[in-house]
Amino acid sequence: MKALMISKDSLLHAEIAAQGSARMPPVQLVASRKGLRDAVERQLPEVPELVVLDASDIADHEGELVERLSKQYPSATFMLLTRDPQQDLLIRAMRAGMREVLPLPLVHRAFHEAMDRIEVAAGLSPVREGKVLAFISCKGGSGATFLSTNFGYALAALADKKVLLIDLHGQFGDATLYVSDQKPAMTLSDICAQISRMDGAFLDSCLVHVASNFGVLAAADDPNRTVDMKPEHMDTILRIARQHYDFVVLDVGRQIDAISLRALDQADTIYPVLQLALPDIRDGRRLLDIFRSLGYPNERTRLIVNRYEKGGKLRLTDLEQALGADVVHTVPNDYLSATDSVNQGIPVLQLSRSSNVARSLAELVELVASRRVAESKGLFDRIFGRNDGG
Repeated sequence: MKALMISKDSLLHAEIAAQGSARMPPVQLVASRKGLRDAVERQLPEVPELVVLDASDIADHEGELVERLSKQYPSATFMLLTRDPQQDLLIRAMRAGMREVLPLPLVHRAFHEAMDRIEVAAGLSPVREGKVLAFISCKGGSGATFLSTNFGYALAALADKKVLLIDLHGQFGDATLYVSDQKPAMTLSDICAQISRMDGAFLDSCLVHVASNFGVLAAADDPNRTVDMKPEHMDTILRIARQHYDFVVLDVGRQIDAISLRALDQADTIYPVLQLALPDIRDGRRLLDIFRSLGYPNERTRLIVNRYEKGGKLRLTDLEQALGADVVHTVPNDYLSATDSVNQGIPVLQLSRSSNVARSLAELVELVASRRVAESKGLFDRIFGRNDGG
């Protein structure tokens, strides 16, 4: 969004520029004027989409300039910033169609909330109602972190969705290492410590960006800092995340604590991940019993069997009967491809795009996104090298 900034305050100008550039899509200050009269007399050749007006120093006799400015840029949205609201100025501004008035000093959260409203009204940022999908291990080593991280990447790459993955491991969370070699600048505990700043732009700035539409929020890197994380923090984080992402993928781990439980309460679908082995089935039954005791409906829980091989003594029907739940998806045992991906920190879809595990993830994307990935502008075909000649 292209914006005109009207202010004598260079520090405020820099602050607006910094907050605007952190948004997705960014707010670009394409021009600036020192005052209201300067803005009226030096009209821009191209109408800006947004006019940010610092009204702190506007004199009483300059009120009529506000109306003149609004007529010069009739299609622009106006945001007024002021330290001491003047009743006459506010009335003139409202009559001129200006609806966003923010106090100074600038509260960043209020600025971004106002920008969210402006973008929705302009049709630039449709309101999202993102789905929350939780992956949880039935037993240690089941591969839930590998699946959640690589599924998140596949969902972004194949279905063209905006995806956020949150690592909820209370200790030793390493989800970022599965898909990136970047070191997280901020973690979940850092966000909780600054929860009052929470908005879409702040959340985005805390992520490891694996792709333009896929980011990972790392787990707390210091177990001692998890004591400052409260269940209500998850309410705030997931509320904001739903508004800015099509899908929020949770890597829950095995431990169910107050934080992960609050997140599971809000999950639209929970994917317990297990292998076709008796210890996994035993632990899976315990986990599903916990979910039932919490009142989670059966249809919210969908089993994924990882490292699946046909022909074993245990069958999928045996597992479903033992757990009283259906298996929604199986991921084949593709040890070499998965290990190479984990060791290099590169998503398996990117590293071994024709591997069995990559194809299985693509099938899971089709299932979750409720559409054929192959129909999405040929992206599936290009990634997997398909062509009309077979």
